[in-house]
Amino acid sequence: MVAVSETLLEPLQRLRDDLRSVRLELDVPGADEARLARDELAAQVDDYLLPRLRRMDAPALIVVGGSTGAGKSTLVNSLVGAVVSPAGVLRPTTRAPVLACNPADVRWFEDDRVLPGVPRVTGSAGGPGTLQLVRTGALPEGLALLDSPDIDSVLAENRSLAAQLLAAADGWLFVTTAARYADAVPWGYLRSARERGTALSVVLNRVPADAGEVRGHLESMIESERLEAEVLVVPEAPLADGLVPPDALRPVRAWLDGLAADAHARSALVRRTLRGALASLPVRAALVERAAVDQLTAASELRAEADAAYAEALREVEAALRSGSLLRGEVLARWHEVVGTGDVMRALENRVGWLRDRLRSIVTGSPAADVELRETVESRIEAVIRSAAERAAERTARAWRDRVPGRTLLADAPELARASPGLDRAAEEEVRAWQGVVFDLVRDEGASKRATARLASLGVNGAGLTVMLAVFAQTGGLTGTEVVVAGGTSAVSQKVLEAIFGDQAVRTLASRAREDLVERVDGLLRAEAARFDALLDAAAPEADAFARLHTAVDAIRRAA
Repeated sequence: MVAVSETLLEPLQRLRDDLRSVRLELDVPGADEARLARDELAAQVDDYLLPRLRRMDAPALIVVGGSTGAGKSTLVNSLVGAVVSPAGVLRPTTRAPVLACNPADVRWFEDDRVLPGVPRVTGSAGGPGTLQLVRTGALPEGLALLDSPDIDSVLAENRSLAAQLLAAADGWLFVTTAARYADAVPWGYLRSARERGTALSVVLNRVPADAGEVRGHLESMIESERLEAEVLVVPEAPLADGLVPPDALRPVRAWLDGLAADAHARSALVRRTLRGALASLPVRAALVERAAVDQLTAASELRAEADAAYAEALREVEAALRSGSLLRGEVLARWHEVVGTGDVMRALENRVGWLRDRLRSIVTGSPAADVELRETVESRIEAVIRSAAERAAERTARAWRDRVPGRTLLADAPELARASPGLDRAAEEEVRAWQGVVFDLVRDEGASKRATARLASLGVNGAGLTVMLAVFAQTGGLTGTEVVVAGGTSAVSQKVLEAIFGDQAVRTLASRAREDLVERVDGLLRAEAARFDALLDAAAPEADAFARLHTAVDAIRRAA
């Protein structure tokens, strides 16, 4: 068993870590049950399997559990012959669990070998969240009793601690009464014991003399639930100094003395629980695996909604660039301030030189017109980006609200239905950076000997602005007078650039400038979509969570 124990340690540690890292926060069917199964399985690996496999020679830990008022504390006190765990009529009574053991065994429980993270208290009553260690010569070496909080406590922290303690047990001494033995909550825990393979005995406490049929009914229920559990009946009797009289306690005392006197019996109990817990791992982990798949599927569907919305936003921006709509309004007005209006279209073919001179004088002599045109182009592009981002956020939020997981996520993040507050600043920086790239492209293209003189006569800024307008050179979507004006603007840009660089170079410049702008817009929109991704990343498991769990369980199965 030692060799097997050592072989199991690493895969069990890996399974524990993988379980703890599996996020199951999306609101899909069965998510609550899956989260509970994940937490309970990780806790049992940490609280029981790893400590027990590391020290097979440690004392057997019997946890005394049960419902409110079942008499757990009184039973523990009676078994050790002293009041070590306070009992009373006020509920909940047991807040800090009490572990009673032989003085020679205290060392096994002083560190975090069992129940890591629960502080120990020795020599005085422990407060909530602590484990009180009590030395008693009434228990033999090799056997410890732990009185746990009520499994149906009105305090959630008590219920959680009770479940944790029961998962850390080598065996359960489960206490119920003639009046409460059929309650739903205890049977949920008893089924959990079966699923985990925990050794179990049931104490039917305070049974009235005229309730002889109760034992038979309880045993039939145990059989129908396929539980392997002995029923120990404690008849109703007056307490003596707060303890159950020895005669009434005889069935439980005999069970305990049998374990105390027989090291092989204790070892068999430990091994039975250990084998059962290991055998239960694949089934219990499979539930978490299925939940991870369900969560990943839901997350994938939500991601697809966001991706589709922002892909559509990018297409909207590209359409705006192609349609000529960016040449409307103020952009045209600023362009006219730079190149002049009048008979530009009529005189264009034989007056390119004039136009170049006109641009040069405006750009070099009146920088305000140049700057205003550049700022106007920047403003128009930023407005198109924001509009597209707003519509994408609205579409994504609407699609998510149609699905329960998405609706739950958005309940805590309603701001995602709008573009992010930082979009305007980010768009401004990207458009300005794009304008800088355009000027660099013009400067690089003008480095040839043929174009240098012509570019110098116009200036990089003037040529760069005409390249920007050439990016928006198509007239789709314009009507009437706008077609003539925008078309004229397009032709002016085209002719000026061709006069400097040649027609092929102009097409290349405009194409590269358009590609760079679209790429920057794509980056901005991706950053906007990432806000939705961040919600999913914080709630859904990682893509390989299922595979990791499956691999860890397979490794345990092979080792065991």
